[in-house]
Amino acid sequence: MAINIEGSCDPKFNRVKEAFAANFEKGDEVGAAVAIVVDGKPIVDLWAGHADKAKTRPWTRDTLVNVYSTTKGLTAICAHRLVDQGKLDLDAPVSTYWPEFAAAGKEKLPVRYLLSHQAGLPAVRKPLPPEALFDWDAMCEALAQQEPWWEPGRKHGYHALTFGWLVGEVIRRITGKTPGTYFRDELARPLGLDAHIGTGPEHDARIASMIASPPPPPGQPNIFLEVINNPESVTAKAFANPPLMSKPGLVNTREWRAAELPAANGHATARSLARLYGALARGGEVDGYRVLSPESIARCHQEQAMGPDQVLFISTRFGLGFMMSQPGASLGPGARSFGHPGAGGSLGYADPDAKVGFGYVMNKMQSSILIDPRVTNLIDALYASM
Repeated sequence: MAINIEGSCDPKFNRVKEAFAANFEKGDEVGAAVAIVVDGKPIVDLWAGHADKAKTRPWTRDTLVNVYSTTKGLTAICAHRLVDQGKLDLDAPVSTYWPEFAAAGKEKLPVRYLLSHQAGLPAVRKPLPPEALFDWDAMCEALAQQEPWWEPGRKHGYHALTFGWLVGEVIRRITGKTPGTYFRDELARPLGLDAHIGTGPEHDARIASMIASPPPPPGQPNIFLEVINNPESVTAKAFANPPLMSKPGLVNTREWRAAELPAANGHATARSLARLYGALARGGEVDGYRVLSPESIARCHQEQAMGPDQVLFISTRFGLGFMMSQPGASLGPGARSFGHPGAGGSLGYADPDAKVGFGYVMNKMQSSILIDPRVTNLIDALYASM
């Protein structure tokens, strides 16, 4: 049965619409949306499919969905905004803003290492109770006391969940606002974004249910096996401490949606991701509102770490709070592209060379770790159209 693609698409970019439809026709999607802006102008805004596994709820223009680590990009933009406001120095010790963080030899660890995954704090070593996942103070206290797993700055490893508490607590200490509140006040409301870090029950009716990914095929890194086979490893601790993180179906609960997990539980539309990154792709301003200065945008895509990831068993490449293109995980041909993927497939990114802002969200998770093949199809179609 042919999929009904809804929304709008500039005829010049029909290849993107065709690639989007092909993802559905191959059975790779249940519900999804893709949006693209060029120099601030929306040129693709498409959605299709269903918001639930049983296919009883159609995916609509305003369907929200959990975007997992795509949230990290939203949080990083907040941190860079504080730099622009003169309130945050990326080279200052974290303990300047968060005195308790100085414990366990971390008194000189600079803020930039939190953003570049070089801090050596991807996990808490001591076992935490399940409920700690939703206890902001408990997680921040545990991380403040944690000794780095490696010498900060010498290696890097994906801070899958801890990125949110580490960067988020710096934002909170400086502003007095939780990261979700700061994001709402400084970015979502002024730009009219339908994007949230922590969502109230009034949004539940339009939030898509996430569908768990299949296990990775043989030969690909399998984080779940690592958790089972090496429970004391940094990887196992990063993904299963607190243990509630690995509970099946957690992402579809009210408790998950209500929490502020600035590394993992943002809910957004593709349109909002494209608009936000689209502002960064054109010098930092859109419709008269400045998101970041050109200087901050240049910092976003300065490579900080590249090579073997101490947590993910693959190579990763990071700027300051963002992933960047690398072999096998491309954000298009632009050398300065930066953004963030999320578990299962979502992605938001900016390409300052082509002035492109891109957003893709979905509810059928796949097992790819970095850039999902469905997204690669869309990105390839985009640049083939330009």
